[in-house]
Amino acid sequence: MEKKYSVAIYPSQEVHDAVKTMKDYLKSKIDWFNSCNSAAHITICEFSIDDSEIDKYKQKIFKVCDTFIPFQVHLDHFGSYDNAGAYYIAPDENSKNALKPIMKNLQESLKPLKLKKSEDPHMSIGRKLTPENLKIASQLFTTIELNFFCNEIVLRELDPIKKQFFVIDTFPFGNNPKPEFVQGSLF
Repeated sequence: MEKKYSVAIYPSQEVHDAVKTMKDYLKSKIDWFNSCNSAAHITICEFSIDDSEIDKYKQKIFKVCDTFIPFQVHLDHFGSYDNAGAYYIAPDENSKNALKPIMKNLQESLKPLKLKKSEDPHMSIGRKLTPENLKIASQLFTTIELNFFCNEIVLRELDPIKKQFFVIDTFPFGNNPKPEFVQGSLF
């Protein structure tokens, strides 16, 4: 049976709680909105495949994650994608530069799949907000300082009834970077 999956970075419990508080506060001001109930995360990609194939892709994710070195992520400002009605928390430049290769390498490892990719690391507060609700969100939330240690990737599966993703596997960073190939000389 075909299922929908998501590969993501989950922050610490402290960051989860802070983002949930913000989502709940926004919900109290504008009512229900897309992603108001989803756990804080940074999406890497989404895909749909037959569930009988997922183990093969879990192995690929595991191999890539084994090469990653854990690092600190600093979230320090808000942003929006006006065309998508999204309001989000963004990482600082150093964190963004550390997150992008992680995202790209994981997306490359899943290449045979038709991926819905995220190119810009961010943590959504709300999605598909109307222009009015986007303005409300930007007035409610103006400053942010959150940090977490990024040391794993999660694989999530969509619950078609609840329309929420839930974690089915975790892939720790192995701190085993691939040695860079250096052209040598025999003589």
